[in-house]
Amino acid sequence: MNESKKYDCFRGCVVVDYEDGSTECTYREGCCKLAVHNYLKDIPAVEHSDIFEVRFKNTRKAYYRNESGQSIRQGDKVVVEVANNSGYDLGIVSLEGPLVLKQLERRKIDPESYEFKKILRKARQADIDKWMAATAREHKTMIEARRIAATLGLDMKIGDVEFQGDGSKAIFYYIADGRVDFRQLIKVFAEEFRIKIEMKQIGARQEAGLIGGIGVCGRALCCANYVTNFKSISTSAARCQDLSLNPGKLTGQCGKIKCCINYEVPTYLDAHSRLPKVSEPLEFEDGLAYLRKTDILAEMMYFSYDKSSDAQLYPVPAAEVKEIQEMNRKGIKPASLIPEVEPSTPEFVTAVGEGSISRFDSPKKKRKNKKPRVGSAKEK
Repeated sequence: MNESKKYDCFRGCVVVDYEDGSTECTYREGCCKLAVHNYLKDIPAVEHSDIFEVRFKNTRKAYYRNESGQSIRQGDKVVVEVANNSGYDLGIVSLEGPLVLKQLERRKIDPESYEFKKILRKARQADIDKWMAATAREHKTMIEARRIAATLGLDMKIGDVEFQGDGSKAIFYYIADGRVDFRQLIKVFAEEFRIKIEMKQIGARQEAGLIGGIGVCGRALCCANYVTNFKSISTSAARCQDLSLNPGKLTGQCGKIKCCINYEVPTYLDAHSRLPKVSEPLEFEDGLAYLRKTDILAEMMYFSYDKSSDAQLYPVPAAEVKEIQEMNRKGIKPASLIPEVEPSTPEFVTAVGEGSISRFDSPKKKRKNKKPRVGSAKEK
């Protein structure tokens, strides 16, 4: 039977359309950045075994209590209740077992006191068909919503649209620099699409995570790959790493400072804690030595006798700099910053030819050109 597959990474599933018109939707574990590896999958839950993690589109997932009386496992599509009893939603069970309690603890949710919404039942084929019909309208609705917002002159951008499982409601994710009065917009949306409207503002980083792309490192964008909790990043994170404050190099595709700037900040702050603060030059018997640059991770500081030149730099470990500062406070001046024995430099060895593909081939023998002698029999 002929079939066509479509991978919906926004919801973590694979949709297969068969030639006879039937459609099958299956859960695909690890398809999205929301996926959590269930390393306790084969261990039965002792407590709260009726709580499951259900994921929806993009970064939206929640925890529900199974009160349907049906046996539910990871990968099942379930119908869940929504707030204010306004219809129902359909999601995919993405986590079960003891690891659910670990996730609740991580999010500071007490399973004893928290009011979980209910899993009503396993999704029937009619529910799945209605859900897929609603999701098929999302892209077209987003394009039309952008046109309406531009017509009303609103300074905002519709980044994505997510339909509820029963198709009666949609969440419009928008990006705006300031506050937007979209009361008139909601009325137009309700008349145009005949659904309930919910507006949800997201930031530029979340928008980049929805769109995706390739970073300057050649890998997929972190925000689209695995980052879900976006923290504020300031230029101080770049300063502590001695990075050039060049906006073109520090900003990502979202126009904000790159998320990866924060990755190595704790390592640099730890190294900074072991570096002495040098506000005055070091005093030696042969002159004053000025700090010109610092290798933070190597904990090496470079000094020069010339205040405005880096022509002759002398490396000094951070621990020795602390000792010299302590000596200067006591009025003691070390002899000199210049080492008594100049460090021997390794002899330069050329590596030209080492990367040649034919370096292991045996050399070819040159052919000798046999020229006839002058006055030979052939010429005669």
